[in-house]
Amino acid sequence: MKGLLKFITCGSVDDGKSTLIGHILYDSKLLYADQEKALELDSKVGSRSGKIDYSLLLDGLMAEREQGITIDVAYRYFTTDNRSFIVADTPGHEEYTRNMAVGASFADLAVILVDASQGVLVQTRRHARICSLMGIKYFVFAVNKMDLVDYSEARFKEIEKQISELTAELSLENIQIIPLSATEGDNVTKHSDNISWYKGPVLLEYLESVDISADDEQGFYMPVQRVCRPDRTFRGFQGQIESGSISVGDVITALPSGEKAAVKGILVTDKQSDTAHKGQPVTISLDKEVDVSRGCVLIKDTDIGVYKRIKASVLWMDDEDLVIGKDYLVKLGTKTIPGILTGIDYAVDVNTGEHIRTDKLSKNGIALCDILLTDAIAADKFKSHKTLGELILIDRVTNMTSACGVVEELSEKGGTSADKASFVYGDLTARGDIFEEFYYDTSSLNVLKYQPVKTAYTVGDEIPVSGESYTYPDSFDIIVLRDSVAVKVRDRKITEILPASEYSYSGVPVINGRGFGVNASSDSEVKQFLKEYAETDEKDQSGFFEKWVRFDKYRKVIVKSGK
Repeated sequence: MKGLLKFITCGSVDDGKSTLIGHILYDSKLLYADQEKALELDSKVGSRSGKIDYSLLLDGLMAEREQGITIDVAYRYFTTDNRSFIVADTPGHEEYTRNMAVGASFADLAVILVDASQGVLVQTRRHARICSLMGIKYFVFAVNKMDLVDYSEARFKEIEKQISELTAELSLENIQIIPLSATEGDNVTKHSDNISWYKGPVLLEYLESVDISADDEQGFYMPVQRVCRPDRTFRGFQGQIESGSISVGDVITALPSGEKAAVKGILVTDKQSDTAHKGQPVTISLDKEVDVSRGCVLIKDTDIGVYKRIKASVLWMDDEDLVIGKDYLVKLGTKTIPGILTGIDYAVDVNTGEHIRTDKLSKNGIALCDILLTDAIAADKFKSHKTLGELILIDRVTNMTSACGVVEELSEKGGTSADKASFVYGDLTARGDIFEEFYYDTSSLNVLKYQPVKTAYTVGDEIPVSGESYTYPDSFDIIVLRDSVAVKVRDRKITEILPASEYSYSGVPVINGRGFGVNASSDSEVKQFLKEYAETDEKDQSGFFEKWVRFDKYRKVIVKSGK
């Protein structure tokens, strides 16, 4: 028996998507007796003169039945003798394109219906483009309503040519074109005498036999959903493995920090395991403390990097136009971070595929856009690592999803704690965020961080104590909380780098790893500061920082005009 197939039906309004799936369920005897009876009764008051209206099996909302259209995405699970399926019946109306895109994001295969009497329409092209954008690689073009064109082979050949042109334009692969009639059942679950000239598989036969062999992604990676800390003795990182496998003893890298650690334990649900693989939700514990919180990514044997600027193909879903310079929340993997839409390379004419120069994008438009993130995050191209290459843009005022898209290119590679301006001594490494510059960008109305310094400092080195947005005293102590490292600076020179657990207050000002003043002036206060940080939940550190740190003691924000 073949594995589970997740597919969607899409196409223009009234192409017969709901009817097609309803007919499969009905013909395959996949309905309970009461469902079948209810369908027959509902059909008597419908638009088919008492004949069975198969679309009623999926159009469940009252508004859908009244208007005769699909509005919401209807998911159905069914099993035949040869395969199990999950199907998403998606809306055809342009107003509900965002609903259709949601359905496409989950599917392995798309069944795109084409009305034989109308041929390939603009909405057909839009849906095919969105399916391709969402990573679907297998397509069935179901040329429906063949009964309305007297089952004409010549008409089918005309539409087949239109589909071939669309396939070439979008570089689609794995294409199957099937002539059928959803209302009459021709070529849906069994071969039709009315279409005897067609020698290929019927729809259900093809769906049962198609081999969806997704390309394996390189290496192991797991976006962290949650940090689990039931008590002081355990710290585990929870998430779903998106690719590869992991075993106890393997050395992983945490992004964006770049820190390495060995896997100490693996929990699959609540059971200890020596190994885990793709698709499993797990809790991973490590042999040492590393800087990991929700939105970070654990990797092994892969070249996934950390980036601050991405170029993404997006489908615009908002009623208000996309405008260059506006900032959004960008959700990529398990990370949500502010970002600014800095430019539109081009919009795509859905009908012709032409690239159009523009500075705005309207609802249901598709464009290639530049997005600048406020900090570097783990990301990759969609074609290389799907989960780290798909994103949504969220309006920061309304909290509505404004767009969905996929990463095409990445630039401005961010540094990890090992290659940022850092403090290094023996096995100790701490990032040098104290050298970051804070700028207020007037075009986007955002505070952005830039860090041109790429030097690693060790004991005996002299460090810069002033920049555009920071000024530190000549002698002070730094406690880098995320790396559990303390750095002592005297007369601008580093005199000691040691674990934070071994640090004692020296009577000089103390700052944290980001350059903020610490409200501690005694050894007992410093120890309390470290103790409370260790006990603070990563998800809510605002109270801790409000109590212990002052941003404005050594730092300020520089106003700069956006480019």
